[in-house]
Amino acid sequence: MSVPSKAVERIKSSLKRFQPILQSAKAKDSNESDTVTIVTDMLEYVFGYDKYADITSEYSIRGTYCDLAVKIDGNIVILIEVKAIGLELKEPHVKQAIDYAANKGIEWVGLTNGVSWRIYKVGFGKPITSEIVVEFDMLQLSHKNSEDIEKLALLAKEGHKKAKLQEYHSYRQVLNRFTVAALLLSDSVISTIRKELRRTASDVKVTNEEIKAVLENEIIKREVIEGDKATQAKRLVSRSEKNLLRKSMKTSLQDNSEQSQGEEKIATS
Repeated sequence: MSVPSKAVERIKSSLKRFQPILQSAKAKDSNESDTVTIVTDMLEYVFGYDKYADITSEYSIRGTYCDLAVKIDGNIVILIEVKAIGLELKEPHVKQAIDYAANKGIEWVGLTNGVSWRIYKVGFGKPITSEIVVEFDMLQLSHKNSEDIEKLALLAKEGHKKAKLQEYHSYRQVLNRFTVAALLLSDSVISTIRKELRRTASDVKVTNEEIKAVLENEIIKREVIEGDKATQAKRLVSRSEKNLLRKSMKTSLQDNSEQSQGEEKIATS
C-alpha cells in the first residue's frame, strides 16, 4: 500500500511515543474517561486527524452517546466506541454504534480500549451486518515493521481520503479461506482438475461430481463451505463466473460477426 512518507514517519514516531503511555495506563487500570482521552490523542498524533476539526466527542446516538466520531470534510466517516483500557472487547459493546451507523449510512465503526483495536465494515442491508476488517494490538506492533505501519495507515486520515480501508476490505473479500474454498468448488476449477487427472491417468474416467465430493468430504474443512460467509463467497465466485461467461459469449459473437462480414466482402469482390 502506498503511504506518504510524512505519514509513515508520523505513525512510526507516535507509535513509539504511545506504547509506554498505554502500558502505564493499563498497569494503572485507567477508567473509560481517561482511555477516551488517550484514544483522542492517538487519533491526532498517530492517525493524523485534527483534534478540533475532525474529532467529535460524545456523539449522540438515539439518546445515548458514542464516545467519538471522526469526520473528513465535515462528513462522519467512522464512529468509535471506547472502553476502559483494562476491559476485554466484546461484540455487544459495539452493536448499538453499528446499528446507528447503518441507519445513517456510515460504513465504518471502531471498537477500542486503547490497546486493542477493531475496525468493522457495516452492511446496510436487512438484517444489518458487520465484519471485522482490521484488528490489531498497539502493544504488539513495531515501528520497524512495514506491515504494522501499513495496518495503522489504513485508519489514518491519509488512508481514509484514498479509501484504503475499502480497498483492503475488497482484498480481504477475495483472499480469504471462504472465497478460496468456493473457487475450488467452482465448475471451472473442478473441470481443470478433471483435465489434469485425465492427463495423469488417461485410462481412468472421473466425473466432476466425484471430484467435488472428494473436495467437500475429504479435503476442504466443512466450516469454510457452510454458513453466511461461505454463502457470500459462493455468490462472489458465481457472479465472477457469470461475468466471464458473458464476456466469452460477447467475444464469440463479435468474432462470428467479423468473420461473416469478411466472408461477405470476399463474396462481393
